Amino acid sequence: MKIQFLGAAQTVTGSCYMIEVGNRRFGIDCGMHQGNREIEKRNVDADIYEPERIDFFLVTHAHIDHTGLLPRMARMGFKGTVYCTEPTRDLLEIMLQDSAHIQEMEAEWASKKQSRKGKKPVEPLYTQDDAARVSRFFKTVEYNKSFEPCPGVRVTYRDAGHILGSAFLEVHVTENGDNTRLVFSGDLGRPNQLMVNDPDDPGMADYLFLESTYGDRDHKDSSTSRVELAEAIAYSYGHGEKVIIPAFAVERTQEVLYTLYLLDKEGKLPKDMPVYLDSPLAIRATEIFRKHPKYMDDELRKIMDSGEDPLNLPNLRYTLKTHESTALNTMEGPAIIISASGMCNAGRVKHHLRHNIWKEGASIVFVGYQGQGTPGRKIVDGAQTLRLFGEDVAINARVFTIGGFSGHAGQSQILDWVAPIARPQMEVFLVHGEERSQTPLAELLRERFNLTVHVPDYLEQITLKPGRDVQVALDPQRAQPRVDWSFLIAETESKMAQVRRRLERVEEKDWVEQVEIRDRLVELNSEILSFLSQA
Repeated sequence: MKIQFLGAAQTVTGSCYMIEVGNRRFGIDCGMHQGNREIEKRNVDADIYEPERIDFFLVTHAHIDHTGLLPRMARMGFKGTVYCTEPTRDLLEIMLQDSAHIQEMEAEWASKKQSRKGKKPVEPLYTQDDAARVSRFFKTVEYNKSFEPCPGVRVTYRDAGHILGSAFLEVHVTENGDNTRLVFSGDLGRPNQLMVNDPDDPGMADYLFLESTYGDRDHKDSSTSRVELAEAIAYSYGHGEKVIIPAFAVERTQEVLYTLYLLDKEGKLPKDMPVYLDSPLAIRATEIFRKHPKYMDDELRKIMDSGEDPLNLPNLRYTLKTHESTALNTMEGPAIIISASGMCNAGRVKHHLRHNIWKEGASIVFVGYQGQGTPGRKIVDGAQTLRLFGEDVAINARVFTIGGFSGHAGQSQILDWVAPIARPQMEVFLVHGEERSQTPLAELLRERFNLTVHVPDYLEQITLKPGRDVQVALDPQRAQPRVDWSFLIAETESKMAQVRRRLERVEEKDWVEQVEIRDRLVELNSEILSFLSQA
């Protein structure tokens, strides 16, 4: 059995693991690569996936970094089956259409730019027709019911507790009389989330492919996050300005709405402060959440059974049309605006940032992970300005980073999830994480459970045979040219400059924050040294 890492290898995007068993070939997820320019180039090179040779995909959940290249696979010859849960199917039908629309618009914009230079037009990554085509390949499965997508492969979907309908996968492979048990965590949720159940316990595994997004730290709990969100709201309300919440359309937006519902019940949401959900995709996704109450946790179902709608507020307003969205930026007075995208790299939220991020009384509230190279990451890392629509805009708004909304397990929760199945014979592959989160998690897994831990590279291929060492192969002709070390060094140096400016603004008495900032400078300097050693 061979497995190749076509994404989410030392990054948190582009999840895809291609597996070959005998004459069968299938993928676990097929995500879009998001982040800096070098990472996003990977979306174009679909030949590496060999779409026409893929028999089926097993999709863990609906997020675009796990599914966003499915239409491109269909565009380039994939005609197999895409297995997923029922909520995942419903969410994908709207999310992939939305993603395709974005691809078409970006291609149209780039083509106009190219035509002015006398160059050829740009083809979209995929179209809405491609998204419609791949949706015909969807086949739904249920939690805890095993099925065989092909001879010799048995799959069981378990509740991953990450978003509505998310799953981790138990894959049992029989090959040449040998039985191999693999577990793919997908994006692993954390206990006591606001809307979904706790993750199921995993079954025994010979090989565990484990997400590591937050392998270096733990999260605050949701009650603390509610306090922090209330603080951001009170700050901007008191200054007569807006609260901008960049949020992913699926799960994170609904969690924010639910939290605002709870704050309203506690009397901590000003009655005269309107809340705008400014994302057509998030509005449609919210309706899908209401459609699948059985996938929600007990507490939320009880509220819904009582006749209340925890995803609604008396002062909640939807802005479906473009002119309704733009009108928010000329509107006077305080308001809460929830808008996509969650990393500020696309969508309507960029316009709201342009009109509000320079205002001292405004708040920017981050409720999700910010990938390397994204505008959101630059803001979180302390940038003083942000380039928006060709203009450098000052960042004077107060920035809140609320980790308790995360749908990913933190370090302790990952370790707790692994503990019941940990044994020296099991080998672990850390995926869906950056180096700074994977290194401490790998050390803890080795120290605590005596496990063999691998951290695969992009395009690395492994051969798994029961009772034998893992064989690793990396094609240098394919992998090496994809890394633009000069770009990465320059980007990291820019981050260091931003962090130094942040240090200059910190008061002397805030010695704890000073230590944190200096530690961040040491981390960034280490990154540069690492890049230089590999360049």
